[in-house]
Order: sequence, then structure tokens, then C-alpha cells
Amino acid sequence: MLRVRFAPSPTGYLHIGSARTFIFNWLYARREGGTMVLRIDDTDVERNTEASMQSIFDGLRWLGLAWDEQYAQSDRIALHQQMAWKIFEKGLAYRDFTPMQSTEEERDPAAGPWLGDPAMRALSPAESQRRADAGEPFVLRYRVPRNQNRWVNFKDLVYRKQAKKADDIEDFALLRSNGLPTYHMASCADDLDLRISHIIRGQDHLSNTFKHVLIFEALSDAMPEFAHLPLLIAPDGAKLSKRKHGPVVSVTTYRDAGFVPQAYVNFLCLLGWNPKNNQEFMTVEAIMEKFTFEGINRSNATVNFSDEDPIDPKAAWLNSQHLRTMPVALLAPMVRVAMEGAGISAQGDEAQFQQTVDIIRSRYSVLGDFPAKGRAYFLDDFDTTPEAAEKLNVDGAREGLRALGERLAQDEDFSEAHIEAELRAVADAMGIKAGVLINGSRAALTGQTVGPSAFAVFTAVGRDRVLRRLAAV
Repeated sequence: MLRVRFAPSPTGYLHIGSARTFIFNWLYARREGGTMVLRIDDTDVERNTEASMQSIFDGLRWLGLAWDEQYAQSDRIALHQQMAWKIFEKGLAYRDFTPMQSTEEERDPAAGPWLGDPAMRALSPAESQRRADAGEPFVLRYRVPRNQNRWVNFKDLVYRKQAKKADDIEDFALLRSNGLPTYHMASCADDLDLRISHIIRGQDHLSNTFKHVLIFEALSDAMPEFAHLPLLIAPDGAKLSKRKHGPVVSVTTYRDAGFVPQAYVNFLCLLGWNPKNNQEFMTVEAIMEKFTFEGINRSNATVNFSDEDPIDPKAAWLNSQHLRTMPVALLAPMVRVAMEGAGISAQGDEAQFQQTVDIIRSRYSVLGDFPAKGRAYFLDDFDTTPEAAEKLNVDGAREGLRALGERLAQDEDFSEAHIEAELRAVADAMGIKAGVLINGSRAALTGQTVGPSAFAVFTAVGRDRVLRRLAAV
């Protein structure tokens, strides 16, 4: 059965690249009827933080793409250790008692890349056991084949055939001197135990995969398939970095800017993938139907932003398209949250609220536009712009609007067609252009000069509010 996993480390907020990796895993699992696993790689105790953990979950939940199973790597350390010693028992790993101050990190670079300590590799099993029994600290290392003309190969679903000579791979650690597993050991052990069939992750892990292939071969006849994703880069070509670029690379930056998650998913998918038909605006369902590894590019993808604006212009455009076209039943709860966050509690029943949201959203780009620009549709307390005040001060505007209100109050018909007919009748009777009342009504009812179509404004504001505002103009 197809099983994929997303394995973030809780050492910072949810990175935009990590979010894209999660999405691509999710898309493949859902398209193929597989299982989406969330595994928190939290074995780096010194760097893990509760705030980072919360940020990851907040970001993933905001995306609205559910996972099927969840695990924490810290609960599985005994399994990692057991599998490491299984490799040792097969003669494919050895104890390295080299003192810390003599490790490869402190070697002279001129001596060439560090591959291992021949003396440690040559220790007899008896001597290795004697030193371990004496309490001498050691690192457990994989015994990479040497001088055998051995090549480590795997086929990547994005970058195609990959091969590296074993002689160029260092004897990498499986267990640290404190007995805890390394990233390589823990990740592979969990992938095997959780029966992960496809490992989909960033291209920066491509070089690690040669080591992981050796671990998989040592422990099982099953080998996962691999797909590595192109990196996300800044406009200057640098890899997107939390440390260098700050909040720009955080998922919550877009969430807090008023994005709807469907638009953000759409945007992230276009960073390194395309459906081969130049289509950009797509629902999540449409992306899922079209998603294939053949559509993933091998070149890095650029996220465009500036010091003045952290939001990619394409992301902003996509958000406006989704906000204006998504089912209003999905949009309305998001709008309500945005309004409550601005201290606005919308009155009226849900049907009226959704109708109003549906009418006014056509000119809005982010969720924050609803409380910022749409206050008048929900509350009587709103400001009037200087431009709108000018429309009200045109000769005949205020008198005509009061007359219009009186006519509308005489019957219950409050359809757009009826409102238009009454407005034009008042304009004819007063000998003024209908545009004077059309522009004046928008100003009186919303305090602005732009918005939905002229007569849709009336139905969006609602009959009772309209009559009060026209009477008070």
C-alpha cells in the first residue's frame, strides 16, 4: 500500500518549503488512495521548542489538509537503537572509539575529505567489545564498503538515476557516543517500521539518500522510492532561510496577511510544479487530479518578495481569485474570524451574513479587507471618505436619497430591480441624473465610492439599515 510521510523538526516555525513538501506528499497520497503520515522528528532535544512544535501544527491545520497517522520520533528511540545494533551484528557497522578532539570535523581540509578511521575499522570484535565493556565511549558507524568498485544507486522520481561511488561516502554515524540515534539512523528506522513506500522531500536531502540506501539494504529487502523536490530560493538566488529572510519564509506570515488556505496551497504547488497546460488558478481538488512527479521541475523555484512587501505578487493574485470564487459557505467562517479579530461582531442570521459576504467579496483581495473596507455592511459605525462626501454634496443628492428612502419604505419589495426602478423614478421626478443618486447612495450606505454593483449595495446592507441611513443623510 502506498504510504508517504512528512517529517518536520520542531526547531523553528513551519517553513514555506516544508509546507510545500507536506502538500506534495498529501497530493500524491490522496491521488493514489494512499496514507499520509505525520512524523515529528523531535530527537534533537537541545534545539526543539514547544513554540516551534505549536507553529508546525498551527500551520498544517491552517492548510486544511488532514493527515491519517501521527508519530513522534522521540517515542521510538528504542526501535532506532535496536535496528542500529542489528546492522552491527551483521558486521556492517563498527565501534569508533576515536576521542572527540580527533574527529573528522577538526581535520585539516587539505588532507582531503574524511572517510573514516582505518584503525577503528580494523579493530577485532574481541578488542572492540573489551573497550566497550570497559566503559570507553564510542560512536557506532556504518562500515561503508571500500576498494570494491561498489556504486550506490537509486532512481529518483524527479532527478532520475543517481549514483555515487561507495569509496566517496564516509563511514557515517548510526549512534552517537551517548547512545542516541543520528538523523540518518532514526529516519530510516522509522521509514522501514512505518512501511513508508515513497519518501518525498527537499532536494537538499538528495546527498543523504546514498547513506539511507545503505541502511535500507542492511535492514530490509524493501526499498522505498525517492522523489526529491527543487529548492525554494529568494529573488537574489540564495536559498530561502529562516535566519536570513525571517518571517518571509513562514507559513503564518501568509495566514496573518489574510490569505485563504486554498489559495496558499495553489501558490505553493506552482513553486516547482506545473500541470503542463499553463493553468495557474486551480482548486485543491483540481491540483490533486493533475498532480504527477513528471510535472515537478528540476530547477529551483523563486519566491518573489521585497523588503517592503513580504508577499509574492502571484500569491496575492491567486488569493484574490480564490477569495472571489470559492464557495461562500467555506469563505464566510473565515470572514467572520477576520472580523472578530478586528473587533467586529456581525449581526443578523447566517444566511444574511453569507449573502452579504458573497456580494461584497468581488473587490476584495485578502480577508482583512472585509473588516477594513466592509465595515459599513455589518455595523452602523463607519467612516465616510472625503471622496464619498463629495458625492453626497452634489446638488439634489441628499434630497433625492431621502425621497428614495421614503418610497422604499412603502412596500416590502427590496429586490435590486425594484430599487433601481424607484431610484430612477425619483431622479426623473427631481430632474436630476440617475448617476447622482447612484453615486450618492453608495456614499450614504457605505461611506465609500467603490464597491459591489450599485443596487447590490442596497441588498448587502439590508433593508432596515438602508432606510435608516437614507433618512439620516
